[in-house]
Amino acid sequence: ITFTEIKDIPKPHEEAQAFECKDKDGTHLGVLYMDFFPRNSKRGGAWCGTYRSQTYRDGKRLAPVVTIVCNFTKPSSGQPALLSADEAGTLFHEFGHALHNLFKDVHFHAVSGVPRDFVELPSQVLENWAFEPEVLAMYAKHYKTGEVIPADLVAKIQQTATFNQGFMTTELVAASILDMNWHDLTSVEGIDVNTFEKEQMAKIGLIEEIIPRYRTTYFNHIFNSGYSAGYYSYLWAEVLDKDAFELFKEK
Repeated sequence: ITFTEIKDIPKPHEEAQAFECKDKDGTHLGVLYMDFFPRNSKRGGAWCGTYRSQTYRDGKRLAPVVTIVCNFTKPSSGQPALLSADEAGTLFHEFGHALHNLFKDVHFHAVSGVPRDFVELPSQVLENWAFEPEVLAMYAKHYKTGEVIPADLVAKIQQTATFNQGFMTTELVAASILDMNWHDLTSVEGIDVNTFEKEQMAKIGLIEEIIPRYRTTYFNHIFNSGYSAGYYSYLWAEVLDKDAFELFKEK
């Protein structure tokens, strides 16, 4: 597939960019917006969404209009905006969601949605490529000299892959359990949020050094999106993405 920047198209903000995505035979697949930098009207974090989902109208494919929204540091004083390793991984993740939307070819909205554990598969599987040596050689270059990232530094990045994974998995599991426990309630009348959280985490023996990935008051996934009682799906998708990536490497 190819991406070609489109200049003369309406944009959500003057800093956003738009690209036409074409398949290998030149067929139009859709439009992708990239909206990278923070502003007062934007919430935090990074996500992928659609201004228009793919569907069919009068027998013809209606192409999707997709957007990737981030909060990366804005360039200043003529310097480029450089991404941290974590931000690079985030960009690969959201681009996986974008590809999922751009490749869609369904006739009915009712069946174009997929189970939650699959929603995070295209995004999380793409993260596996972000720090592969062959891929790093394509994009991880010194912004002044153009020198490709040294092999010894790549090796160090690879070695850190398992660092702190116990902590990260535990905080994710804790958030998943907190999600489930909120949705087990039949009433929240008179409930104190902090007390409820503390009680639920005490039940599972969560140590004070680790808190859930998201606290209740900003747990957007479960109170303002389709992940209610389903935040655990990120973990299951990780099982699927590791299996898929393993298969890719084998083949």
